Amino acid sequence: MKQSKIRSLRTVVVALVGGTIVLSTTGCNNAGEGFFSGAALGSLVGMGLGSLSGDMGKGAAAGALVGGLGGLILGDQNQRNGR
Repeated sequence: MKQSKIRSLRTVVVALVGGTIVLSTTGCNNAGEGFFSGAALGSLVGMGLGSLSGDMGKGAAAGALVGGLGGLILGDQNQRNGR
């Protein structure tokens, strides 16, 4: 029981660090860059959160989808504002 609590705490810390990285990433210049960087970072956060429920793969896939979509939107808006 003690080992699982340590593992859960470690996973929460990884998820928080990953979330901070995702939220601080606004340097994407276009939709393509935003999509790929958002998907990469989102999959890391999703993997950390998915490990809490015991399924890292599904968490990583969901995180990649959400992160990619968010990065796509941010990158598109950055590109439009730059014109």
